[in-house]
Amino acid sequence: MANHWLDKLKADRLEGRKRFSVLLDPDKTPKDIKLEHWIEEINASECSDILIGGSFLSSGNASQLVSQVKKHTNLPVVIFPGSPDQISEKADALLFLSLVSGRNADLLIGRHVEAAPRLMAMDIETVATAYLLVGDGPLTSAAYISQTLPIPSSKPELAVATVQAAVLLGMQVVYIDAGSGAGHPIPEKLIKAVSNAVDVPLIVGGGITDFEGMELAWNAGADLVVLGTVLEKSLNFNSLSPS
Repeated sequence: MANHWLDKLKADRLEGRKRFSVLLDPDKTPKDIKLEHWIEEINASECSDILIGGSFLSSGNASQLVSQVKKHTNLPVVIFPGSPDQISEKADALLFLSLVSGRNADLLIGRHVEAAPRLMAMDIETVATAYLLVGDGPLTSAAYISQTLPIPSSKPELAVATVQAAVLLGMQVVYIDAGSGAGHPIPEKLIKAVSNAVDVPLIVGGGITDFEGMELAWNAGADLVVLGTVLEKSLNFNSLSPS
């Protein structure tokens, strides 16, 4: 399987081109006409990718949403899976997430064993992704579902050591996330430390609510910024443009 999506992300990183993606949760995304309107708004924005996934996904919803979204956009559709059920060959790529910030064996390798035979039989780009939860505030959905503690925001050195280990193990992308509904974004100091520590694309999500927040993350070293909860509340791309 060719790594078209990953190769483009790497090329953009080398050229300094910054990207942002919208994360659609199948359990919270509207259906039919309203979904079409959402996709029209996304297509008209500067969005580079559409991620599909979420902490509370029920079986089967992800594949259905991928099919619906692909009818209305030419943007890459990438699966951000929360379980082995959240797989669709119709997607352009899948982030094969390993939750390296925690010590839950099921999310480090267990669920990957379940999903691997299906993925090997599919024609889908699979991107080995080191996934880290970071934060100090109230428990987020991702932390609760994963039954793991996030890396403290005040410990960038711990985040750095974790991503360095992940890259040495062969991870192709790093994704640091404050979690769905996070009250605060990941500190710029931590983003910069991680970006400087490893030479792989860096995805950052959680707690970012406007263009200023996106720009701060980009300037700190993020290559791709992911927006989710803020758009579930109000699909307003005006807040995601320079004022």
